[in-house]
Amino acid sequence: MIIFYDIYLQRGASVNLTRPMTNAVVAQRFETRQFRTTATRQDIDQAAKYIGAGAAAVGAAGSGSGIGTVFGSLIIGYARNPSLKNNLFTYAVLGFALSEAMGLFCFLLAAGILFAF
Repeated sequence: MIIFYDIYLQRGASVNLTRPMTNAVVAQRFETRQFRTTATRQDIDQAAKYIGAGAAAVGAAGSGSGIGTVFGSLIIGYARNPSLKNNLFTYAVLGFALSEAMGLFCFLLAAGILFAF
């Protein structure tokens, strides 16, 4: 059980501990404090959420660019050395998966910013 004490500081003296506070007194003291916000503050918070989600979603464009680069390089590799077709395709699929995963992470981060906060 946690016991809270009223603490009064007097000039020239150390801390005076008076009677222990009951749970009702503690609850009453904490209930009087309320979270207050204004409409302006809420608008600023909402705008910050949209800006953050937009910045996080920019990574999806990088993902699309990366996928295009991977398959473009795959076609160039086929043209230069057709005998390495299977090895090149394996690396291309790996590059596609990693690039797509980063795009999905960016999308999930943007969704988290919009809907979790």
